[in-house]
Amino acid sequence: MGPAITPTQFIGDPMNLNMSLWVNDEQVQVSNTSQMIFSVQEQIEFLSSRITMLPGDVILTGTPAGVGMAHNKFLKTGDVVRQSIENIGEFSFEITD
Repeated sequence: MGPAITPTQFIGDPMNLNMSLWVNDEQVQVSNTSQMIFSVQEQIEFLSSRITMLPGDVILTGTPAGVGMAHNKFLKTGDVVRQSIENIGEFSFEITD
């Protein structure tokens, strides 16, 4: 996660952000957070009804459908993944053992 956290006032509607994903420079996903099964609000509501959430807690939401199992294509050692989310930014990482 990182290299920085984007303050909420710069995000806009978290349920209407364009997102893209590349694996080894091949674009494998173009989507929008509006396509997620559960909204950010629903996820926070569900989690906070079961655990005590504290400032600074991070919720990893996953991604809309369309990658991985949908194409029977999975990440392997050495793959470089780059992702971008509108108003938040872009980062990449390499899959290691």
